[in-house]
Amino acid sequence: MKEKAEVTIERERLGYDAAAAQEKWQRFWEEDGTFTPLDDGTKERRYMLDMFPYPSGDLHMGHAEAFVMGDIVARYWRLRGFDVMHPIGWDSFGLPAENAAIARDAHPADWTYANIETQARSFKRYGLSFDWSRRLHTSDPEYYRWTQWLFLRFYERGLAYRKDSFVNWCPNDQTVLANEQVVQGLCERCGALVTKRKLTQWYFKITDYAQRLLDDMAAIEGHWPDRVLAMQRNWIGRSEGAWVDFAIEGREEPARVFTTRPDTLYGATFFVVAPEAALASEIVTDAQRPAFEEYLEVTKRATEIERQSSERPKTGVFLGVHAINPVNQELLPVYAADYVLAEYGTGAVMGMPGHDQRDLDFARAFDLPVRIVLDTGAPHPSETGIATSGDGVYVDAGPLTGLTSVKEAVARTNEVLAEAGTGEAAVTFRLRDWLLSRQRFWGCPIPIVHCPACGEVPVPDDQLPVTLPDLRGASLQPKGTSPLASATDWVNTECPRCGGPAKRDTDTMDTFVDSSWYFFRYCSPNYTEGPFDPAQVATWMPVAQYVGGVEHAILHLLYSRFFTKVLQDLGMVDFGEPFLRLMNQGQVINQGKAMSKSLGNGVDLGAQIDAFGVDAIRTTVVFAGPPEDDIDWADMSPGSSLKFLQRAHRLAQDVASPVGTDPASGDVALRRVTHRAIADLTESLESHRFNVAVARIMELVNAARKAIDSGPGAADPAVREAVEAVAIALSTVAPYVSEEMWELLGHAPSVANATWPSVDEALLVAESVTCVVQVQGKVRAKLDVPPSITEAELREVALADPGVQRALAGREVRQVIVRAPKLVSIVPA
Repeated sequence: MKEKAEVTIERERLGYDAAAAQEKWQRFWEEDGTFTPLDDGTKERRYMLDMFPYPSGDLHMGHAEAFVMGDIVARYWRLRGFDVMHPIGWDSFGLPAENAAIARDAHPADWTYANIETQARSFKRYGLSFDWSRRLHTSDPEYYRWTQWLFLRFYERGLAYRKDSFVNWCPNDQTVLANEQVVQGLCERCGALVTKRKLTQWYFKITDYAQRLLDDMAAIEGHWPDRVLAMQRNWIGRSEGAWVDFAIEGREEPARVFTTRPDTLYGATFFVVAPEAALASEIVTDAQRPAFEEYLEVTKRATEIERQSSERPKTGVFLGVHAINPVNQELLPVYAADYVLAEYGTGAVMGMPGHDQRDLDFARAFDLPVRIVLDTGAPHPSETGIATSGDGVYVDAGPLTGLTSVKEAVARTNEVLAEAGTGEAAVTFRLRDWLLSRQRFWGCPIPIVHCPACGEVPVPDDQLPVTLPDLRGASLQPKGTSPLASATDWVNTECPRCGGPAKRDTDTMDTFVDSSWYFFRYCSPNYTEGPFDPAQVATWMPVAQYVGGVEHAILHLLYSRFFTKVLQDLGMVDFGEPFLRLMNQGQVINQGKAMSKSLGNGVDLGAQIDAFGVDAIRTTVVFAGPPEDDIDWADMSPGSSLKFLQRAHRLAQDVASPVGTDPASGDVALRRVTHRAIADLTESLESHRFNVAVARIMELVNAARKAIDSGPGAADPAVREAVEAVAIALSTVAPYVSEEMWELLGHAPSVANATWPSVDEALLVAESVTCVVQVQGKVRAKLDVPPSITEAELREVALADPGVQRALAGREVRQVIVRAPKLVSIVPA
């Protein structure tokens, strides 16, 4: 007993020192260049990428989860013999830096780069296997030079253009927002109520790629989370239907609308235009203009989410004109109504109150006729207030009358429209062009000069980058226009084409432009002949595994796919999808809620690391559940993880056999456990069930400890085999303690360069199986038998068992059913 106590004290004395190990191995990895890929073709290449961070401050608990998942993949691939590229950089343009500069009377770069250095130190401390030689920052002129270069290539192909339109405007941030950045009518960044403003803005023509973005999902189906693909499909929103042309009183050109149900045209009783659509202002009569303009101002104050709410009373104003229904020549009164949005379709719709609930609500509010053309047997909508839907018989519908198939009726209506030259079958998309202009300073300048004589003139490539002027503090205050407009020395320039006086474009690009191509730049971050070296991209890409939050499903991921397809069309890459596989990680919450300063439930990552060490935090995060699940830190126990890591570390201290000992002569039972664990670990890591992998490592640690303390002993070769397997597998999750273990086991560093242990299939075959023996349906014996036992042998062994003999009590045996090797059922006479 005394000897055991002394051993325990000695183990504690030599225990794992997390802080010392972290300092030691960070220094080694940096000096050794451990995680810099060979890039020489001697190994198969794999590109592992985490969505790069924004430098808003030091790392937090969300970073702890997000980045450990990708690190496990990168480290595992290295152990499997791949040449792994795992780069890091910063998405360093953006509004928070500008706001911080205003508050501090400083330049946004001061705040940005100070935070980058803070995060870089924390990333290194967190043991992430990044290749720091490829580090980049999107706010570096060396980077955004090529963002501007790419913009100009888009411009040359007609994919970047400028137009006047009503846009989403954040009154707090004083800047334009893309549709994707408005969440339930609020600014995604600051939460302010979004309004509408008409401005001349730059757009990317992503709509040209709508169908391709849908079609190419087939290549990533099964490799991306289903919910991400579903979100992108819904956002792109492909609809089949028809364009229909309505003549408008007093207007030469017809107004074109899109409908998915042209078969209900015979039930149209009015026509609606979005108040902010140019058509409304154009066709309103002088008598109705005052009422219309008053209504337009009211509409501008409403959010899109309010305007589209089914609970909101329908409002509108008659424009004093009529449209002509092209299928029956009926006159339809034209209204401006805020439930129709200018940016969807053409900003105009036909009102079919019998078969559309919003149209029905509007018709009832304005006492307009309600007509059905598809009789389903349900009560009339004018009585119930519920629009008719479903299958039925077409009535009062011209040539459709008597039909019972919607598909057939739609096709027939399209024929009628085409024959009359008043419409055609069509496909449209919910997706709108990407609004990329921002009225802020800290972003990539748009490389266009506006010349009174020449119009829009691209800045020549050899004059890129167009760098930002030195503005700071109060000069950056939002004023409704870009702060760049106040930098007159910067704005006023010469036209690159005619040499006359001209002005630079004063908007900057949406920061999602920067992040839509950064993964290409990592392949050759110092390349000066273009945004990336095509040969290096061909070598490393597409990205084999991308890791990031599901919140980026529509914005970043859709834009990155679009950029890649344009680059493919430019002949710069030979693939159309940038990320072969995508893994989403969950959030770290506390006490059931998202962490926030206002709730006072934040958890300081640095303090947690100080208390328990990096490895314990990483292990806790990984063991908590599958990567995509949220983690409630209130339920976590990093102290328990630390105790487990200390137990694993002590195994390496105890191994007594020399390096290189052949495990074949070791304890067979432990070897079976080890090889089963390796097989399970391989499967778990390949399928990203990292929490299961940690559980298997824990089981192997327990088996090795039992073998040392009460089995064949520390000198048995099987013990070394088991502990080396623990060190290698654990290095994917807890790299510092694993490096210590590897060194204690007598190996030269680094464990990151070790080879993933192979499985001896013979050791996976069970040595024995349990056979259940029943007498009259009741279990009377459980026998350990060889898996290869024959039915005759098993019958004999079962009948000879003492428990079976007692149950038979001398009775004759009428029947013996044998299902070797697991079941014997005996029926006495």
